[in-house]
Amino acid sequence: MKTMFQTLLATAILALPMAANAAGAAGALPASGANVNDVGSLQRGAKLYTNYCLGCHSAEYVRYNRLAEDLELGEDLVMKNLVFSDAKIGDPMAIAMEADDAERWFGKAPPDLTLIGRSRGADWVYNYLLSFYRDEHGAWNNTVLQNAAMPHVMWKLQGIQKPIYETHTEDGIEVRTITHLELETPGTMSPAEYQDAARDLAAFLEYTSEPAMLKRKHIGVWVMLYLALFALIAYLLKAEYWRDVH
Repeated sequence: MKTMFQTLLATAILALPMAANAAGAAGALPASGANVNDVGSLQRGAKLYTNYCLGCHSAEYVRYNRLAEDLELGEDLVMKNLVFSDAKIGDPMAIAMEADDAERWFGKAPPDLTLIGRSRGADWVYNYLLSFYRDEHGAWNNTVLQNAAMPHVMWKLQGIQKPIYETHTEDGIEVRTITHLELETPGTMSPAEYQDAARDLAAFLEYTSEPAMLKRKHIGVWVMLYLALFALIAYLLKAEYWRDVH
């Protein structure tokens, strides 16, 4: 019994630095505030994804009927507002574009984004969506992912940003770096509204990377309570068994 208690304690202690490292990695970029438990935010993110992203980027590990259930939309509403192809409610969120055609048109087929929220993190997605700008050649670029092949598909919402440069000398060589971005041409949304939209889309992509997290986190609370109760009972049982020994 003592060995089991020590094992549980050691596991909990080892989990602490792992959580701290994850928090430190996420802190490299400004926090998005994305909340996968906010169903309204996920619904708005799904709308943005299907309207602005799904034309090129599939989410093939998520099916529309799962989306309808988890986001509390219902199948009819999903089919009417989120499906723009001949896909059926049980189909995955695929794109009509063939991979060979995409590679020929864009140079590289746009990747599936189902797991981007897990691999990059919601904070990265959020800041990436906020960081597009027009360079001096009129091409789209991004301060989070320089020379990204993806254009700014949501520019009508955000508007057009321009980079503000700072020149300094390193080892006798002049280097020009971007200090910040300024909104040059307003979009249909205010900056605050666009930040909310980017947050919703980041939350949705965090959800698609692990749809089970909605239920897992809810069940996890009860699991921890059960383990705490079990540990108490185990300790009392151990004390009862060893009372006569002492």
